[in-house]
Parts: sequence; C-alpha cells; structure tokens
Amino acid sequence: MTEYRHLQPMYQKYADMGIEERVAWIRADRWLETADARAALARLGDLLSYPPRDRMPCLLLYGDTGMGKTKVIRKFLRDHQPTFDRGTGVTTMPVVAMQMPAEPVERDVYGELLNSMSAPGPGGDATFRLKTTCRTLMRKMGVRMLIIDEIHAMLTGTYRQQRIFLNVIRFLANDLKVPLICAGTDLARQALLTDPQLAERFEAFQSRPDWGGGNHIGQFRR
Repeated sequence: MTEYRHLQPMYQKYADMGIEERVAWIRADRWLETADARAALARLGDLLSYPPRDRMPCLLLYGDTGMGKTKVIRKFLRDHQPTFDRGTGVTTMPVVAMQMPAEPVERDVYGELLNSMSAPGPGGDATFRLKTTCRTLMRKMGVRMLIIDEIHAMLTGTYRQQRIFLNVIRFLANDLKVPLICAGTDLARQALLTDPQLAERFEAFQSRPDWGGGNHIGQFRR
C-alpha cells in the first residue's frame, strides 16, 4: 500500500480506493462541526431534557440559505433515533421532524406530521380526524420535541392561512407539552414575531458564516 503521509491516518485508506469509489466518497454528505453548530446542538439537547409544563420553551434556528440549519437538525435526529420495543410492539420517537408543506394548509400540516412518523397519509380523512390521530400517535410514541424545517414556507399562504397555521403549531406545543423548534430564513423570524403569544416563547438562534480565521478555519485544515 502506498504511504500518504500528507493525509491523516484515518483518511489514508480512501486514497487507495478506485476512482469511482473515491469520487463517491468525496461527494458523500458529511457533518462538519462548527462552533455555531455545537452551540445549536447543545441547546436542542437542553430543550429535549425539559420536563413537561404548561408553557414549554421554543427555539427558532434562522439564517441565510446554506448556513447549515437543516444539517444541524439531521445530526440531532441521528443522535436521537426512534427505538422499537419488540415486547410491546411500540416505537418510541423522542424527536419528530417534519418539513413545512408547500402551503400552510392545516390538513397538509397534519399529513406531513403523520408522514414524518411513518404513519398513513391523509387519504380521505377529515382534518379533525387527522388532528386527533397526530395527537394520539405523538403521545403513544413518547414524542418530546417537534421540529418544523423550512418554516418560512408559511409565507406562501394567505394571511388567514398563516394565522391558522400558527394557531395549529401553538396548539400542538401546548397540548402535548413539548418544545417546538422551527428552522428557516430570517423571513421566518419576522413571520413568527407577528404572533405575540409565540414570539414571547421563542428563543432566536442565528446561524451565521464562521470564517473569522484562527481556530475556526483550523477545523477544516486538520
């Protein structure tokens, strides 16, 4: 085997792979941890440990596109995966993460939520039945945190649709007594601020470029 002293030992084996394998490895998605990402993950972990109470704390991860908000969410999901109890036949899912539907339609919100729990889609069910199914499943599966990504998509709806959507997520957070995490652009922050009751609950965490030099750049050189 050729020696690759310019590479760290853990990566030297990849240099001996075939061309197609190396290209696939280089293109693969991977986690690059920054100071902001560590702080966001730590805050999410702290919120996950909160005991149920009437007014659960909420968090908004916001920033420009490409700043790693979704990466942080996916990393957190990997660290808190569902578990299946063969004895009881019950799946426990501490964290449920859904993507905001194309429009803030209540029925679609419940449909996406069910899909994120690998449950049957809306079908011909009425909105009220979907709502009841979501609440029942989330309780049964021991959900302790609800994450909604791309929440700025709510702005595609009418003013009335936006109000209904904000009422829906506030209701779920109150009813289930779980922290609500929303991720999106700065427009999402502005949209959430229009609801006074939600605005006072949300802690804002901005995801920013971390290219200030020094130790931050050094993370990628090593």
